[in-house]
Amino acid sequence: MQYIDNILFALLLIGGGALFAVNVRKIRRNILLGKEVDRSDRKSERWQTMLRVAFGQSKMMARPFAAFLHLFVYVGFVIINIEVVEIVLDGITGAHRILSFTGGLYTFLIASFEILAFLVLAGCVVFLLRRNVANIGRFRSPELKGFPSSDANMILVIEILLMSAFLMMNAADFRLQQINYDHYTVISENAFPISSILAGFYGNASPESLVLAERFTWWFHIIGIMAFLNYLPYSKHFHIILAFPNTFFSNLNAKGKFTNLESVSNEVKAMMDPSFTPPATEGPQRFGAKDVTDLNWKQLLDAYTCTECGRCTSSCPANITGKKLSPRKIMMDTRDRLDEVGKVVDANGGKWVDDGKSLLGDFITPEEVWACTSCNACVQECPVNIDPLGIIVDLRRYLVMEQSAAPNELNMMMTNMENNGAPWQFSPSDRLNWANEN
Repeated sequence: MQYIDNILFALLLIGGGALFAVNVRKIRRNILLGKEVDRSDRKSERWQTMLRVAFGQSKMMARPFAAFLHLFVYVGFVIINIEVVEIVLDGITGAHRILSFTGGLYTFLIASFEILAFLVLAGCVVFLLRRNVANIGRFRSPELKGFPSSDANMILVIEILLMSAFLMMNAADFRLQQINYDHYTVISENAFPISSILAGFYGNASPESLVLAERFTWWFHIIGIMAFLNYLPYSKHFHIILAFPNTFFSNLNAKGKFTNLESVSNEVKAMMDPSFTPPATEGPQRFGAKDVTDLNWKQLLDAYTCTECGRCTSSCPANITGKKLSPRKIMMDTRDRLDEVGKVVDANGGKWVDDGKSLLGDFITPEEVWACTSCNACVQECPVNIDPLGIIVDLRRYLVMEQSAAPNELNMMMTNMENNGAPWQFSPSDRLNWANEN
């Protein structure tokens, strides 16, 4: 019976890790439903982009106050979880503070973890107030109603609880060290700059009560970490993992450079060069995108990486002037539709069966697509290099090239360019008439 805790811990660790792996595998499968796109070039530049944007948080600095708070949460939460290594070793071996033999280094690390835990806790509290009390427009958008809003709050609350459990665990441990109780190794008081203050919360509690508190918060902390880990794939906070590959596979071309449809390019090449033979394709090729499977895998990775921060929407000139377009909603809709497609695939033994729905029409309306000015403000603002414009352009291509559903103004311009070689409705022979006017 003395090893029951170790067995329970091992089962929790294996079960939590396996469930997370299953969820990650499903997301990977969903992303790979997209079309192929080559992002294997310019490796050095890609590593630099990832280090600068994902690790260095460089694009967050466009809004310094939020960047400052996010840095607390980001650095603190990542570094504090180094302490999970010791928790895992303690849980498996049945030891207590197994790494304390490192002496001064251990004192420094635990003290650093405590300070960072407090900063994470404080940052999350401020984020909760900003999201729910402060009247910040980008947190009041219609697309955030329901689960997106509760999801953001839930993650912040979970992080607060995890950091609180960590500090209260150390506080109980600190009190037990002071009275040299049982196996609680005496460590320098300098290791507990925050929990030594919180230790007063336990008052004159008995050693048995302190052990119960220390064990409860220890288990709460590790169970909370496993729960947090397995909630991530269902949450926008999965970006804490996907931000790194997403920035690595960023589009490194100039923002104003649009891609050409390979199918259209091949048609033009065939007309220009009779000897050109277009590559063989399976079945008819769709121009543009109607559904998520018409997008490429990087665009689908973008959708899962979206942080829902709203910086794109708050900078979108179409949205600012009252148009229906919200780049954040474009990414959220793409992710929701992709999740839906993934469930259909799972329900049909790994095969896609048409469910009668599509991204364009059922999730994103033509009105939203045509409201975009193609200015790239959303791409510039995104802190993890997401490209909503790429999805919008592909949806437009489908509307124009397959549905002939462009707005009248655009159709008139295209007709004028075809007939007159210019967007205006004037004969080419009349273009210089203005020069003859007195």
